[in-house]
Amino acid sequence: MRVCVFTEPHRGATYDDQLRMARLAEDSGFEGFLRADHYQSMEPDGGQPGPTDAWVTLAGIARETSRIRLGTLVTSATFRLPGPLALIVAQVDQMSGGRVELGIGAGWYGREHTSYGIPFPGLGERFNRLEEQLAIVSGLWATPAGGRFSHRGDHYRMVDAPALPKPVQVPGPPIIVGGRGPKRTPELAARYADEFNMPFKSVAETAEAYERVVEASERTGRAGTGRAPLVLSAGVVVAIGRDDAEARRRAEPLHVPSALPPEDPVIGSPAQLVERIGEFAAIGATRIHLRLIDMADLDHLELIAAEVLPYLEGER
Repeated sequence: MRVCVFTEPHRGATYDDQLRMARLAEDSGFEGFLRADHYQSMEPDGGQPGPTDAWVTLAGIARETSRIRLGTLVTSATFRLPGPLALIVAQVDQMSGGRVELGIGAGWYGREHTSYGIPFPGLGERFNRLEEQLAIVSGLWATPAGGRFSHRGDHYRMVDAPALPKPVQVPGPPIIVGGRGPKRTPELAARYADEFNMPFKSVAETAEAYERVVEASERTGRAGTGRAPLVLSAGVVVAIGRDDAEARRRAEPLHVPSALPPEDPVIGSPAQLVERIGEFAAIGATRIHLRLIDMADLDHLELIAAEVLPYLEGER
């Protein structure tokens, strides 16, 4: 099982906080460090000291780490135009030596759009824009060196773009598409993504989502294109401890009112987390993104590294 750390800096974290955790995750043997792409906290306290831009942050971390993979879960398609987004991600891929992944979604949190003056169209249009963004970003990356890329869509038009710079990874950084949507999300994942992620739901709900995306892959003829099968991943909210009191303390933020939809966290012992990850493996997941709530609680990360990772790697 490939295990990544997932963080939500909009809850309140500086660049230095994020770099400290990314370096510890790298040193501790985690495969990846991924972060949310939000400009505002979902909780009433406002997420002091304020947001950090996902791709500016990842560019900095890329230059101060050497092995760990870096990416977003997920970039909102409403935040950036697709041409500049492809350029940004390709540049950070170069800066990291080919360690970047682009998780991208339609966007959902209306309040941050209102706060920062970002247009927030209806759900149908957001998905239409996401589909075009996926076509443009992947198309730009796949365009041969020296070639030009054009796109004529309902929302974006590009004419003879030079499709530069080129990412290190060929044909481009892995694309992650995920979510709970029953129709368009599986279809878009099957057509454009390298990984499908089901975030923070039960094993049963995740299994249903996997079935939908596998069926979508069959409908779209993905296998006939020569592309690899989708990596299936799951997100798990984690609050574990050496005893019940420590686990409950780490779980306290989960009880604060939030705009987030209901989730299925693991609150308890390292053994319970190992068991949950095993349940996800049994339904086909090969990658897990562990969401750690408090970025200042590095002891939490160290506990998982010491008491969970070895069991997943067969070392004990």
